[in-house]
Amino acid sequence: MAEEAKVPLLEELLASSTVVLKEKPDHEHENEDHGILVRKVWIESKKLWHIVGPAIFSRIVSYSMFVITQAFAGHLSDHEFAAISIAFNVIAAFSFGLMLGMASALETLCGQAFGAKKYYMMGVYMQRSWVVLFLCGILVLPLYLFASPFLKLLGQPHDVADISGVAAICLIPLHFSFAFEFPLLTFLQSQLKTLVIAWVSLASLAVHLFVSWLFVYKLQLGVVGTAITMNFSWWVLVIGHLGYTVFGGCPLTWAGFSTKAFSGLWEFVKLSASSGVMLCLENWYYTILILMAGSLNNAEIAVDALSICMTINTWEMMLPLSFFAGTGVRVANELGAGNGRAAKFATVVSVTTSIIIGIFFWSLIIMFHREIALIFTSSKPVLQEVSRLSVLLALTILLNSVQPILSGVAVGSGWQSYVAYINLGCYYLIGMPLGYFLGWVFKLGLMGIWAGMIGGTAIQTLILIIITIRCDWEKEAENASLHLLKWENAKQGH
Repeated sequence: MAEEAKVPLLEELLASSTVVLKEKPDHEHENEDHGILVRKVWIESKKLWHIVGPAIFSRIVSYSMFVITQAFAGHLSDHEFAAISIAFNVIAAFSFGLMLGMASALETLCGQAFGAKKYYMMGVYMQRSWVVLFLCGILVLPLYLFASPFLKLLGQPHDVADISGVAAICLIPLHFSFAFEFPLLTFLQSQLKTLVIAWVSLASLAVHLFVSWLFVYKLQLGVVGTAITMNFSWWVLVIGHLGYTVFGGCPLTWAGFSTKAFSGLWEFVKLSASSGVMLCLENWYYTILILMAGSLNNAEIAVDALSICMTINTWEMMLPLSFFAGTGVRVANELGAGNGRAAKFATVVSVTTSIIIGIFFWSLIIMFHREIALIFTSSKPVLQEVSRLSVLLALTILLNSVQPILSGVAVGSGWQSYVAYINLGCYYLIGMPLGYFLGWVFKLGLMGIWAGMIGGTAIQTLILIIITIRCDWEKEAENASLHLLKWENAKQGH
């Protein structure tokens, strides 16, 4: 009887507990879900900023070295200052953008290999990238050797072009440093070795300041000395990152120099080329805007105002470009580990964070549109033109808070070739003709040209948003595993 009495009692207790569970208020479940989401966002944000924080610092340092060099060159004659500016902003900027883009192929491969814990493959990938970028550097070398006639062909004054040609030849070591530094940077970022990047960047900046003071002020070496300073500082970056890698900083991913770096080069060239084209089409877009502005009436004021806006935009772009790198690494890591949902979540967190930062800077531009140009000029016509252009500058900054991050998703997922076609169509078949149409046909001048080109960027951003939303992330994770197997077989020479 005692046994039989226990059974109904047990059933009654279970029933009452079920009722209690059923009666648990919905808001408590919502609070639990909210708490879990907040915790996931916090964890992902820490992983993202572990990459993005040092990347922002190193990118600002790299850009600052160019600015510092031009500031020292400002103490030379007007012709020499113009020549140094052209050598940096036309000749060196071309190879910088091309090689940075080509090296981003390594973000896909190293990021996915690190996520899949196939660490031994990463060192070979980096060496393969060195080979491809060095060969690319040789192909681009005539641009440096014959910079003077090339610039004269573009319509530059002969005396300025001749001095730029001398400066460009002095920048050849800088040109080849890109071929080694960008793969090293990507290799270290992909395995979250970010603090060393920041420290080496700081050391490079200190060397750059000292060498600039020594060569330009003390030794008074003029254009040659000013150009040579960049060689010193960038090779400090290469030697610092290479030394860390080779002498024990990356025991899992660096197994020494290998002849396997020369196998499977053709596949690597194709991926690197599509990455290079993807980023170069973006980098050259607003350079063309400045060239188009030079064809307007009263071009001097238009170009001065636009140059100020582009300088502000470039400084701010260091943030989205760092998110580009961070997002590429995070997405590649998760896809390599087979975590499609985690890659999607990393994308959402990165885009949301960058948009918040973009809205902040957009607000600053809108609020201080009359004052932002005072840092650069006191000319009233230029100040008025910058104030008039500030709305477009703010809109460009807001778009840039989304577009590079989605490009980072593309790099992490290995979509470079598709995005290259999207960039070509949106920028050069839509944006530029629209800018020309608004600027000259509708006679809206610089405002029209820039607004039209922003239209191309907006369409490109919208397409990338649609592609990202419709992406099957689990399938992308499976594709990443197949790609890793393919590259592993290529490494082994199968």
